Amino acid sequence: MTRPATSRSDLLRHGFVDSDRTSAGLRELGGHADPLVALLGRTADPDLALAGLLRLAAAADEQLGDRDAMLQEIVDDEGTAMRLLCVLGASQALADHLVRHPTHWRELTDPTLGSTRPAAYAVRAALLTAVGADPSSDQPVAGVPEPEALDALRVEYRRLLLRLASRDLAHHVGVDDVAAELSDLAAGTLEAGLAIARAHVGPDSADVRLAVIAMGKCGGHELNYVSDVDVIFCFEPAHDAAEGAASRVATQLATHLMRACSDHTPEGTIWPVDAALRPEGKAGPLVRTLAGMRSYYERWAKTWEFQALLKARPVAGDLELGRELVDLVAPMVWSASGRDGFVADVQAMRRRVVETIPAREADRQLKLGLGGLRDVEFAVQLLQLVHGRGDPSLRAPATLSALTELTTGGYVGRVDGEAMHNAYAFLRTLEHRIQLYQLRRTHVVPVDEPSLRRIARGMGYVKDPVPSLDEAWQGWRREVRRLHEKLFYRPLLTAVARMPGVADDEAGLSTEAAASRLAALGFADPMAALRHLEALTSGVTRTASIQKALMPAMLGWFADSPDPDGGLFGFRRLSESLGSTPWYLGTLRDEGHVAERLARVLATSKYATALIEREPQGVRMLGESLTPRGSEPLMAEMAKSAGRQDDPVEAARSIRAVRRRELLRLAAGDLFGEIDVAEVGAGLSRLTDATLEATLDAAGRAVREQLGLDAPPTAMAIVAMGRYGGFELSYASDADVMFVHDPLPGADPQVATTYAQNTANELRRLLSLPMTDPPLEVDADLRPEGKQGPLVRTLDSYAAYYAKWSKVWEFQALLRADAVVGDADLRRRFTELVDPLRFPATGLAETDVAEVRRIKARIDRERLPRGADPKTHLKLGRGGLADIEWTVQLLQMRHAADVPGLRTPRTLDALSAAGEAGLLGATDADVLVRSWRTVSRVRNAITLVLNKGSDQLPSDPRALAAMAAVLGYAPGGTDEMVNDYLRTTRRARAVVDRVFWG
Repeated sequence: MTRPATSRSDLLRHGFVDSDRTSAGLRELGGHADPLVALLGRTADPDLALAGLLRLAAAADEQLGDRDAMLQEIVDDEGTAMRLLCVLGASQALADHLVRHPTHWRELTDPTLGSTRPAAYAVRAALLTAVGADPSSDQPVAGVPEPEALDALRVEYRRLLLRLASRDLAHHVGVDDVAAELSDLAAGTLEAGLAIARAHVGPDSADVRLAVIAMGKCGGHELNYVSDVDVIFCFEPAHDAAEGAASRVATQLATHLMRACSDHTPEGTIWPVDAALRPEGKAGPLVRTLAGMRSYYERWAKTWEFQALLKARPVAGDLELGRELVDLVAPMVWSASGRDGFVADVQAMRRRVVETIPAREADRQLKLGLGGLRDVEFAVQLLQLVHGRGDPSLRAPATLSALTELTTGGYVGRVDGEAMHNAYAFLRTLEHRIQLYQLRRTHVVPVDEPSLRRIARGMGYVKDPVPSLDEAWQGWRREVRRLHEKLFYRPLLTAVARMPGVADDEAGLSTEAAASRLAALGFADPMAALRHLEALTSGVTRTASIQKALMPAMLGWFADSPDPDGGLFGFRRLSESLGSTPWYLGTLRDEGHVAERLARVLATSKYATALIEREPQGVRMLGESLTPRGSEPLMAEMAKSAGRQDDPVEAARSIRAVRRRELLRLAAGDLFGEIDVAEVGAGLSRLTDATLEATLDAAGRAVREQLGLDAPPTAMAIVAMGRYGGFELSYASDADVMFVHDPLPGADPQVATTYAQNTANELRRLLSLPMTDPPLEVDADLRPEGKQGPLVRTLDSYAAYYAKWSKVWEFQALLRADAVVGDADLRRRFTELVDPLRFPATGLAETDVAEVRRIKARIDRERLPRGADPKTHLKLGRGGLADIEWTVQLLQMRHAADVPGLRTPRTLDALSAAGEAGLLGATDADVLVRSWRTVSRVRNAITLVLNKGSDQLPSDPRALAAMAAVLGYAPGGTDEMVNDYLRTTRRARAVVDRVFWG
């Protein structure tokens, strides 16, 4: 017995999911069913196709009375059946259209559909005729009411779209041809919409020449099934009309044209017409004259506007006027890469794109996400702008055409160009299949199984459709990211070195073209960059081979950083010193995050770069945790290292080497946001503790040897002062200290004093010697009597001095005293000595308050450097560090006796305690904390970028850009950084005025 062709197993094999419902539907088709089952199985969604066919048959029967004749005609012509069923199985929206207009199924009986693309003029004529306009003239619609014309436009648009979709789905037309045909359809629709607009405006429309210039995908002949159609409008008065009157008419025409395409009518809508790419965007006039366009683009246009004009194409209205505009702006477009700020503008464009992606869509975004359509388009357009200036063959507006020309011209390797072409075609086809279902503008890959299954089958993935589609999509995303990197940077290597193993079809830029590309990527001295590349990649050694593999990625990271030139030069210096070291290049090759971090460091921070050059082993550290180490393990490591050296200079060298490595850890952690400014200050302070402790021991050993002593005659301690005492060191800070000693029982006081003085001097000498690491300047100027007083005092001498001579400012300085190094008992006793002085039990007398304010006023008046801007001086400026710290210190001296939390050398801890005690309002405390952190971060950023400290914001734009990057601002965020700084410190100054000055 023969099994029926519509058994459950057969239906499943053909791709049907709901076999019961399918069986019922096939029974409804009767004798027409069996021949169609196999054809239905070749559609994207057989169930959807069958349901659509039944709906169409019912509509045909109801409206035309020829259901059976229609079905028989479909069965008899396999081509017609395949085209119709493919549309029904892929597009619910077009199925709905066929149900409303069942006669349109006959459009798919045309045997030429599979082989002939309709001419653009024929599409235009069909649309104009549909709305009652004469295709041979520009006269308005004659005798057709506007509502009927609008409906007719939509019906005709979908009739033509139906034909196109059937060709796309059933005859596998190339995605570039589909996009071009969609663009022609859009151009004809705009022309028909303009005819409706002319009828609406009336006879006055004859007084203006209006050109509609398509931009974006429509201008580039690469439109999607559903997309905004970007346009700009240019007009000129006609028949001696006044410009003002012509402008009003042109605005009316443009406005009504946009509405004709986007308004909802009983036949639905088509797509929005977006004129936001016009000069001044939505804030600018909708229409401009040719002279107005020239004036704007010559004087005001940004780089992104010229990038948008790359695809400008006149499509409707006065085409001659449109061509005049395109010819006018073309020289500006192709010279845009030479404009000041081109690189920053390009980075900002890409940043705006990424920022528009909703977080919930990031992994499903087909257009804007990483490895998406925009990556391909952005790469191709940037290469066009860079090289099209000197090579007119690259000026094709369509992405795939431009990519072909870039490949033919040798700017992109043949294999890479073909891979990028295939990736883009895949992504665009996926986008088309997603949009076709409901004819809705979307670029997000759905997550539900039925939708993914339909899309996958529509793209030919019949076996395991959903996992197969996902695997292909993710593979092409990775390929796009890889090629995006390679297209820009790999050809630069072939311009400087003949690379063994590189295929002959690899892109080979001339030196001039390579220099142009490097300049466009942000290199200030592209010829020097080419020399560095040549030095790094020339030759056949293992080192050169690995460098060639690394450089495309490294160049990309350099280009995305504030100082690409410095990054590349630093990498060359580092590689020349470490290139033969086995672990170095292997680490960079095998651990991509280490290579990326190294590139960011080298192209952002001169301070960290200098440390890496002196501490090459620090490259390995970039792959580790960058959390600061505690002082005890650092001290143990330093002491152990120094203890192996007999020579005090060598002992100091070993101690400073550990310090150098840990400075790099802190700087890198700061650069990559793993530690905040308070942790940086604490880390630097702990590191200074360990350095002083280990060096004090080494210096003591050296002095004992000089004096012939077997043991120390006195106990010594080092008291941290200033920002060091407050645990708030910056990268450029000196170590402010005071030295204290206490002779041991039975020791000769004179010998003890000599030993202590010599030890302190030896410590300062050892830490300031020129070596291959940053010196640590030990500043003892805050000691009693300043530079005139003895460098080291006994504990009793400190007690006597403070009892007899000390002023309020010295007690204020003691607020940040923290005995941190040396003999633990002596440190404790020193703290017990100074606590009653800095935290007076009776608070601060009003005369002393007035004295503190007098001294602060004098400092503000006399110490601000000549020419310094008080708004941006980090230390002495308004709302700067001095303002905040003096305010906190005045609160401490007045209230610490009653508020234990104020008895701390740390500014942030004291601010927190003042807020909790009600001495500061919660908002005021928050303002001061925010300003202190902001100013301290900016101060550190200056040192990281310039490798030297400064209390004034730099004026160099590149330095400011690097600081902005260090502080976490996006490229181009310099103004935002400065404005944030000024706003924050202005608020802090208002609090200081109330709290400190009263």
